[in-house]
Amino acid sequence: MFWKSKKNPVDIIKDATYNSVKKLMWLKCAQCGKLVFYKEYKKIRMCPKCQHLFGMNPSQRFKMLFDDLDFKKLGMPVFKDDPMGFKDIKTYKDKLADARDETGSREGISAATGEIGGVNSTVAVMNMEFIGGSMGRSVGEGIVYAATHALKNKQPFIMVTSSGGARMQENLLSLMQMARTTVAINKLNDAGLPYIVVLGDPTYGGVTASFAMIGDVHIAETGARIGFAGRRVIEQNLHEKLPANFQTAEYLLDHGMVDIVAKRTELKKTLGDILKILTRAKAPEFAAPVIKTPTGGVLNSSKTTEAYNKVLLARNENRPHFLDYVNGMVGGFIPLAGDRLYGEDPAMIGGIGWFDDRPAVIIGQEKGRDAATRTKHRFGMANPEGYRKAARLMRLAEKFKLPLISLIDTAGAFAGKEAEERGQSQAIAASIQTGLLIKTPYIAAIVGEGGSGGAIAIATGDKVLMMENSVYSVIAPESCASICWKDNKFKAEAAQAMKLTAQDALQLGLIDQVVPEPAGGAHTDWEVSMNNLRAAICAQLDVLGKSDPAALPAERAAKFLKMTQ
Repeated sequence: MFWKSKKNPVDIIKDATYNSVKKLMWLKCAQCGKLVFYKEYKKIRMCPKCQHLFGMNPSQRFKMLFDDLDFKKLGMPVFKDDPMGFKDIKTYKDKLADARDETGSREGISAATGEIGGVNSTVAVMNMEFIGGSMGRSVGEGIVYAATHALKNKQPFIMVTSSGGARMQENLLSLMQMARTTVAINKLNDAGLPYIVVLGDPTYGGVTASFAMIGDVHIAETGARIGFAGRRVIEQNLHEKLPANFQTAEYLLDHGMVDIVAKRTELKKTLGDILKILTRAKAPEFAAPVIKTPTGGVLNSSKTTEAYNKVLLARNENRPHFLDYVNGMVGGFIPLAGDRLYGEDPAMIGGIGWFDDRPAVIIGQEKGRDAATRTKHRFGMANPEGYRKAARLMRLAEKFKLPLISLIDTAGAFAGKEAEERGQSQAIAASIQTGLLIKTPYIAAIVGEGGSGGAIAIATGDKVLMMENSVYSVIAPESCASICWKDNKFKAEAAQAMKLTAQDALQLGLIDQVVPEPAGGAHTDWEVSMNNLRAAICAQLDVLGKSDPAALPAERAAKFLKMTQ
């Protein structure tokens, strides 16, 4: 006989209570499938096992970003619902009502004001839980309202995105928000206020194609998915499988679209450090760097001309390179990546930091120290992306009235098929042009090799310095010997004839100062070399600081026009 057991109603209530408590205690990660303890989730809202990002609503974001959990929410503008009477399976009004019930928010955008790293800031956050974070009239107007609040109060504006794109239920009214939000950001730019975008998971469509991709600095959360068209749409269109990392934050970093990929736990500190520099706040205290001079390396021959001996000294493998100078002279350096067009070029490094207690933008070529890093940095020979990144950072320096410091050390721009295809000449020309036009103090220092257009691309400063044993030339002496003497064994004679040393350049009126090096060359004592260069740059910045920034481009132009006459 078949017996059908029935649970006691009390047991059913107990089971429901247990399941409810269990659901509150543990969450299942959508990526790795592991259970995450709720207390651990609440702390960082990411899977501790696979680093997958859980969604965060605006209130959670505000608590994570603002100092001491202290912030004031801004009232958002209110619009009439459903302006177009849209209906699919259910009415748009019903969808809005459901979203409001589920989230407790009237719309998919919230904003607040408070301090981040001690800097008063306005933050707007999109809510992915509200109809997929889609952008309609209310979201667009909320962004405009928050940006206007930042403008009126002369505060930095931080935009935290998480969205599937434009809101289809509002069609063209939604499309127009792409232009309207861009207008609001343009006004911030005109006022010289920082606009930083934090790209959360996911950020797609009309959001990335408007306000989310025109920030001064783009920070993407680790693992965030970011793009215009969705992965599935692209795969269906191309009929091919895309790479596993396609449209991830790390993919966009490699392809020049974001400056920084940050872990969620590091986001607040990263934002605070950037804001302090861009707002020219008081420099924090940094521990004195430990500068170690390497031993060994290439020896210089005494059986050559003085000029070619300088070439060998400039190329010495133990000579300090860009990153060495940054580590020894710049406090709190924050690298900023990408040309926002195609890629990130490790041969040209740039970023922001504190140069002798001055907030500054620093750019330069990095040659690498060993086989792996030399390959990565291509011996300091930049592609077009490197020069376009340099020009972008020049404009960043101008906007925030920060001095620009460039350290030149390259045999020249990279000679390659892909570099030509992507416009190497145009990129170098645009970098030269931008450097001549920026309205902010600009110091260029040749610290090793100053090779051809690859060097002058970032050497059109108000003041141009050369380390004592650096060289500056339109072509390498070996190449010159091959062309003019028909034999590169005459490289020493070529070097002597070309007048490529710092002393020659000073005598010709092409540079402003020669910075002394220790006996034997900069590679023999890094600390002395760095201290000499730091002192020289600071002295020149003190002089330029007395000039009207608006007058600097004309003075710079006159200086270069006078050369060679």
